[in-house]
Amino acid sequence: MLWIDKYRPKRLDKLILNQEIGDNLSKLVATGDCPHTLFYGPPGAGKKTLIVALLREIYGAGAEKIKVETKPWKIALPSRNIEVELTTLSSNYHVEMNPSDVGYQDRYVVQEIIKEMAKSRPLDMKGQRGFKVLVLNEVDRLSKEAQASLRRTMEKYSAACRLVMSCTNVSRVIEPVRSRCLCVRVAAPSTAEVQRMLAHVAKKESLSLPDSLSLRVAQASERNLRRALLMLETCRVAQYPFTPDQPVQLADWELYIQEIASDIMQEQSPKRLFQVRGKLYELLVNCLPPTLILRKLVLELLKKLDEEVQHTALALAAQYEHRMQEGQKAIYHLEAFVAKFMSEYKQWSIMAFG
Repeated sequence: MLWIDKYRPKRLDKLILNQEIGDNLSKLVATGDCPHTLFYGPPGAGKKTLIVALLREIYGAGAEKIKVETKPWKIALPSRNIEVELTTLSSNYHVEMNPSDVGYQDRYVVQEIIKEMAKSRPLDMKGQRGFKVLVLNEVDRLSKEAQASLRRTMEKYSAACRLVMSCTNVSRVIEPVRSRCLCVRVAAPSTAEVQRMLAHVAKKESLSLPDSLSLRVAQASERNLRRALLMLETCRVAQYPFTPDQPVQLADWELYIQEIASDIMQEQSPKRLFQVRGKLYELLVNCLPPTLILRKLVLELLKKLDEEVQHTALALAAQYEHRMQEGQKAIYHLEAFVAKFMSEYKQWSIMAFG
């Protein structure tokens, strides 16, 4: 089992980070009810941990007895029938899913599947709360139509279910949904807090962790606790006992994006664009979010650019990230960004160096 899951606190009163949020949620549940809730914050800040602990606080240990199901859903529309395949994680009291996984068909998932689940109450009550919880991840990636349908579901079935949602960018969630939720901001942990968590896990694993190594891991993780624990576990596999100057291994996909950035800077040609497109497509096939690929690629390019070209790169990134949100095929927008950047950079190079 990965350390992330092995040492994830299962109860609100056992939280190491976000203790204040945990205390407030515990008091709220003690009143006998729980409103629709929206957790928002950067990746690795602890949103998933808070949701797991909240479910345990509401339903007790029964919420931890979960099963994973992947099944097709047949949805009858006025003009046609469609079939979507969705993976859910469920217990007797809650269902967790990621509606944005089905892409542009997400509104049908919200309109039909979530509505169907919201109608039913928990199977095994035993004196527990009289509502089911639907956990929806990455609601900021849902289309506007899906979010509008979600608002209607929240209103109509509030007696039978509560929605607990999580997202990274709350500004992409429409106002009618936000106004119907208790919005909880989960801030990224500080570098010192990441170090404290690394030390806690190292102690549990009976490992001797040098302060200099834990500091470098915390800094390389960019305040992402999930990433920091994965990095520490990778260091443990690579070499133990730890040494203060031990290198911190980055993820393979990050090294691959660094390679793509180097390819772009070395040559700006149709042949090189074709090669870069293949590498980008390989990242997408391995289920990396396209916005993450674009963001990391831009950060790597910025390290190699003069200040006057950095502004152009950032403006292009913002433009194509917006198009990516509105469109369907991410590879088109990633390739268009690279092509446009290559054109702008080559034109600047000719003017600057003749």
